[in-house]
Amino acid sequence: MLVTHSFGPWFDGQSRVLILGTMPSPKSREAGFYYAHPQNRFWKVLPMLFDEPALVGDILAQQAFLTRHQIALWDVLDSCDIEGASDASIRNPVPNDMNRILHAAPIQAIFCTGQKAGALYKKYCLPQCGVPAQVLPSTSPANCAVKLEGLLERYAVIRQILEK
Repeated sequence: MLVTHSFGPWFDGQSRVLILGTMPSPKSREAGFYYAHPQNRFWKVLPMLFDEPALVGDILAQQAFLTRHQIALWDVLDSCDIEGASDASIRNPVPNDMNRILHAAPIQAIFCTGQKAGALYKKYCLPQCGVPAQVLPSTSPANCAVKLEGLLERYAVIRQILEK
């Protein structure tokens, strides 16, 4: 099924870190914001890095958190054929233009949440924008091999960059 990204990136002129998923899940498209599935650990992990409470389900608090910590969110793809939220099913990917954010904000590092996002970024976005991305483990409930503690260890690099 062809899916087109239905909401834009979250960033402002102060954003220093860009975190990219692959494509919004059905729950995220329904909510109109990133990582909206209640079992996705993104909104637990990111706030924990900054000693803040989880922000699951509170979009306004999530947006305030991102702005306060100079974090931009977007997805690698603008559209693709996808079944549900399965990255493995992605066909006919059309990438977003990362220069939209890179020319508007002082981004110091780009991270992809998951191997598929990283592979698609490397294939479609890196040649266009020239900025490499670091791949972090997916926070999706489908990635049960990486426990919360492991996610926190790997995602700590985001806080380290922002504290420079």
